[in-house]
Amino acid sequence: MIYESTYELRQDLKDAVIVKGDRVEVVDLAKLQAHGIDILARSATFGTEPVKAFARWMIWEIGQVLGARPASIHEFYIARGRNEWKDATVPAMNIRFTAYDTVRAALRAARKTNAGALIFEIARSEMSYCELPPAEYSAMVIAAAIKEGYFHPLFIQGDHFQVKAAKYKTDPEGAIKEVKDLIKEAIPAGFWNIDIDTSTLVTLEPPTLEEQQYHNFTRSAEITKFIRDLQPAGVTISLGGEIGEVGEKNSTPEELDAYIENYNKTLATLGDYAGLSKISVQTGTSHGGIVLPDGSIAKVAVDFDTLGILGQRAREHGTGGAVQHGASTLPEDYFNKFPEVQTLEIHLATGFMNLFLDHPAFPASLTEKLHKFLDVAAADERKPNMTDAQFYYKSRKKAMGPFKPEMWALPSETKATLYQALEDQFAFFYKKLNVVNTRDLIDRIVTVVEYHQPKPASTRVAGDDLGLAD
Repeated sequence: MIYESTYELRQDLKDAVIVKGDRVEVVDLAKLQAHGIDILARSATFGTEPVKAFARWMIWEIGQVLGARPASIHEFYIARGRNEWKDATVPAMNIRFTAYDTVRAALRAARKTNAGALIFEIARSEMSYCELPPAEYSAMVIAAAIKEGYFHPLFIQGDHFQVKAAKYKTDPEGAIKEVKDLIKEAIPAGFWNIDIDTSTLVTLEPPTLEEQQYHNFTRSAEITKFIRDLQPAGVTISLGGEIGEVGEKNSTPEELDAYIENYNKTLATLGDYAGLSKISVQTGTSHGGIVLPDGSIAKVAVDFDTLGILGQRAREHGTGGAVQHGASTLPEDYFNKFPEVQTLEIHLATGFMNLFLDHPAFPASLTEKLHKFLDVAAADERKPNMTDAQFYYKSRKKAMGPFKPEMWALPSETKATLYQALEDQFAFFYKKLNVVNTRDLIDRIVTVVEYHQPKPASTRVAGDDLGLAD
């Protein structure tokens, strides 16, 4: 059901949760988990604009009451730099499709494995083509936690908050402003983990590494100050820097030194601000993998030795270590190696979408509709030498937003099969990356603050301030 007014929504939920002024009260958790949170998640995604805003606010406030709260992983990562824990690699998982049900599967796997060191993220580009703005994405993560009874810190991350190189060449301040505007939208929505990606600004022509990294470290420091000035009281947002564009040449220790040393010097001139908790590097992978003509993924060589060296160098500079991007399509026997070389964090995205869309249970008729859509909407991405398999593989992420209603409306039997497969895949990664049994460690190290969002002004009704509206 899609509600036309917040009044209708509130009336349907009043047996489970009620609104009292600017706060909510959960009156029946079982009813909330049985159906109420499903209603809120759907309303937060497909409702009218006032209903969306109100549902997202309710989900946030219910999360505050129950303990499903956004948090920063900064303290946990800095603790790694002090060797308070080791031999684990935190999965940062890009959830591009049916965010509510997919995060539910991930959290069911987390509960079964007692995993707490995990991140849900979405990149700047994904927010656009997946039609998942920050407020909706965080609402889906929190709603999923409420549904599954996962009342622990939720690490929600802005992946690749990237400065566009082409725009920067002609309008540098405009390019930076675009990222800052996104940050201003994301932080109030609970994105308390942000990857600052100014690696696109690296220029290889100058003779010294400092000159090559100049725009990267100066703009990264500038954006750090901007974020620190906006972060909520009691929260130190986890920030990541990046020294190499994913899919390009492998990073070197000397590049890392040039970036982080000059970043720290630049940041110190801007004020007394906490710096980075991690650094993303390039060691041989690419986003989505390298697609062969038959649609399969080429096996690539990850330079684990270099990754280990870069991680140690990053820790020597006061961060928690190095981050590996573009990894979800790697061979399964690679993943246990990341904790072995002390990789701090690994980004997983395309593999989940591949499992979902290529699963035998996914309706063939819907696949056909996706392909027909892409033939038109993504026609400019089809290269002359591409096979159909390569084209659809590379472009189908662009259908995740336009086909959001169809994805949500899959038959219940189909959904049960697909999300069980995803749950099993999440559990596989948690085990391989050795984040099982990390929940108590997270709860001990990470500070979780109570943070209330302002109630949407358009949803106030007579008697609200007295708690009489319900």
